[in-house]
Amino acid sequence: MVFKDKSFLLLPQRLSSHAQFELQQWRGITKVRLKWVKNKSLDHIIDTETDLKAACLLKDAIKRSHTEFLTAKSFAEWQKLLGLTVPVLRFMRRYPTLFEEFPHARYANLPCFRLTDTARLLDSQEQSIHLSHENDTVERLCRVLMMMRSRTVPIQSLHSLKWDLGLPDNFEKVLVPKYPDHFRFVKNSHGVASLRLVQWHEEFAVSALQRSNEISEMGNEYRQFKRGQTALAFPMNFPRGYGAQKKVKAWMEEFQKLPYISPYEDSQHIDPNSELMEKRAVGVLHEFLSLTIHKKTKRNYLRSLREELNIPHKFTRLFTRYPGIFYLSLKCKTTTVTLKEGYKRGKLVNPHPLARLREKFYHVMRTGLLYRGKGVNFLSQQDILLNDMNNEGKGEEEEEEEEIDEREIVTDDECYVETSELEDESDEED
Repeated sequence: MVFKDKSFLLLPQRLSSHAQFELQQWRGITKVRLKWVKNKSLDHIIDTETDLKAACLLKDAIKRSHTEFLTAKSFAEWQKLLGLTVPVLRFMRRYPTLFEEFPHARYANLPCFRLTDTARLLDSQEQSIHLSHENDTVERLCRVLMMMRSRTVPIQSLHSLKWDLGLPDNFEKVLVPKYPDHFRFVKNSHGVASLRLVQWHEEFAVSALQRSNEISEMGNEYRQFKRGQTALAFPMNFPRGYGAQKKVKAWMEEFQKLPYISPYEDSQHIDPNSELMEKRAVGVLHEFLSLTIHKKTKRNYLRSLREELNIPHKFTRLFTRYPGIFYLSLKCKTTTVTLKEGYKRGKLVNPHPLARLREKFYHVMRTGLLYRGKGVNFLSQQDILLNDMNNEGKGEEEEEEEEIDEREIVTDDECYVETSELEDESDEED
């Protein structure tokens, strides 16, 4: 979607004077003490999708194998890589509807796994989605590259993010070569194999926040933004009770009044220590998470792109400083950040077709877990695939449960590191 009015692309032109610009960079933000709030609903989603992602990655690994199966020895060291809390062999045996176990032809005691017919059928549906939504995938990848300083991302970083960004397996072979006018393989300044954007696409340089406001036309606020005023508010979903606190409301009102800077704009003119730069960093993280299929990703994946995204070294504090926008989770022995507006009552808002297929994939996984050793081979493929996915999560569509943690989070940077135990934990390497 293209904006008719592109005046927002050049921030300084929207400000009446350089003095006003400097003043807005140094607006004083109210100091507020917050407590970290545990969101059980989002934690549950992260927990279940960790297993879902691992199963999908194993499915892709089996497909890539020239033998079309994997031995227990070949994946013995993959537990940490897949983010699992149990050995991979035990994990695969949990889901006989996806992975069929059989003995090796030469080594009878060596377990091997191949895809079931159901898994192959699900995979064929996934490939169909990739083909039918290829333009959407190309646009999403372009947007990611456009957010980078050098318009370049290491291939390894993209491989880590391919599940989150909805990229097909072996995207560098099956997708990138088809679009030479969009992408090019290069070596970055450190000699690392990378993907570079060939040319800037002006029609893509509109953030999710700007698009959502253009579609909804949210009252005077957006009309004023289009007339040249630079403030554009982020949707806020505070933990229960926080939004009514006077200090928190005052703090958020001051934050929202700061100019909104598109993540696709040049930020070199902004003071790196200013509050305006902090709001710009919040906008970058908001946009990146908006581009993901499940509106979440691992903190370490973002860390690998920190310099290219031009966000602070200790950017984790932004997630805890703005709990109305982000949720930081420590589930599954890793740190995951979620865009809160992407979920409502434990469900994705406007899910991508890939997300819907992954729900079906998870249903098949659960079926295998429930019926393991109890006649699973007699279950009809058609029954599994046509089963109503909406019934799967009825019990989970409840108000999000939140618990206030005793660990305080302080919004001013001077006190943040000293008092936030949560941030100390999450700033460590996973």
